[in-house]
Formats: sequence, structure tokens, C-alpha cells
Amino acid sequence: MTYTVNCSILLTELPLLERPAAAKAAGFDAVEFWWPFETSVPADSEITKFENAITDAGVQLTGLNFNAGNMPGGDRGLVSWKGRCSEFKDNIDVVAGIGERLGCKAFNALYGNRQDDFTPEEQDELAVKNLVAAAEGVARMGGTVLLEPVSGAPRYPLLTAEDALKVIARTKAEAGVGNIKLLADFYHLAVNGDDVEFVIENHAKDFGHIQIADNPGRGAPGTGTLPLGEWIARSRELGYEGYIGLEYKEPQESAFNWAIRERVAK
Repeated sequence: MTYTVNCSILLTELPLLERPAAAKAAGFDAVEFWWPFETSVPADSEITKFENAITDAGVQLTGLNFNAGNMPGGDRGLVSWKGRCSEFKDNIDVVAGIGERLGCKAFNALYGNRQDDFTPEEQDELAVKNLVAAAEGVARMGGTVLLEPVSGAPRYPLLTAEDALKVIARTKAEAGVGNIKLLADFYHLAVNGDDVEFVIENHAKDFGHIQIADNPGRGAPGTGTLPLGEWIARSRELGYEGYIGLEYKEPQESAFNWAIRERVAK
């Protein structure tokens, strides 16, 4: 199984730039991150330090989020955020540059919360334009923009796979882009009440990425009741060939115990 460690939610006991090496020491060769900077356009020195942390650790960066705003404060993306359009466009260039230098080709664009001052239709129109711009921005290195349904954010409008797929279909119909795909986070889909088995049966071959956590608690695989192993296996059978993102909450000392048991069992 090809796993990639989300170093923005795991190994958080360590400084961010030490986490890629810790993932490598735990036996993994790939990592992914949410946006690891405070601003959409960080200083070149900050970017260099981040890139060096990846390359020095000897791991592959497999996924990177566009800036999603103040995540701890409740923000969930800039894609549909009216008033921050130019900032998002500037962020595209930074993200694409990091991706090109590190060989990363998957970029998660969180859609953004609903705003009181604008209609959903106005925000959705902006979102399509921004997603198309992002898709065009990463296309030069064969990159894919990911669109993700999210749980636990009351004002985030994409809750199910179908919600995200409708937006993706609109970007293709209106602009002809073909490199925007669904990020199937099995935890978020399950928590939101989506039919994960149905989504897998109908869309697995078209997934841009899979992420996992167990429920309840968003903990490591095996700490809850979700049949993550079966869902992953079925996705593979139906044509998904990408990484499995480990995006769960677990202390560093026990973060990968389930994976060690899995390797021993095999």
C-alpha cells in the first residue's frame, strides 16, 4: 500500500520542518501538507526552508493545499471567497512553483465558507473562475487540482461527493479543463452521511486522491468503525492508482502502530 503522511495533522508534536524526516524515520517515503505558511505569498527564504525539509528528508511531496485562510479560526478556503480573488491568484503561482521544483502534482483547493454579504450563486461563479485558473496554473507540470467535501464546517457548502462533482462538471463545461478531480476523504464523506460505497463504485477510477481517518474521533485506522481497508481495496479494484493520504489525529508515539501491525501480518 502506498501511503502518504499528512504532516499538517500528524507529528504535530514536532516543529513543522522536522516532520518530513520523522515520517521517513517511521518508514514512509511520501508526505503531504496543508498550506504550511502564514501568508499566500511567503518570502522566498521560507519557501526554500520548506522545500529543503522535504528533500533533505528524502521523501516525496505528494500533495499540497492552496492557502485556505486561517484554518484554526474556521476558514476553509479562498476559492469562493469574494474579496480575496487576487490573493488566491497570487497563491497559485507560489503553489505551482513549489510543485514544479519538488515534483508534486496534486493540489487541494478548499472551496471556502459561505459569506453573508454575497449570494451562493455569486460565490459559486467566482469559485469556478478560481478553480479554472488554478487548474491552468498547475497544468504545465501535469498537475491536478483537488476539490474536497469537508465535515465539521457549518458554512462550507460541499458536503458530499456529488456536491463537489457538480462543481467539477461545471468547470469542465464552462472552461474545458480536465485536471480538476474529487478528493475522496472517506472520513469527511462518512461523517456527512454520504454513501461511501456508492461513491466508490461509481467514481473510484476518477478519484484524484484518497484520504483516510476513522470515525468516531478522526483517529487512526482501527480506532473506529469505518471499513477503511475494504473501501481502499475496492477503490484499487475499480482503478484508483494513487496514494492513500493519512489525515487523522493520533499522538506521535502511537501514530503508525496500525501500519506496523499491518506489515507484520503480511
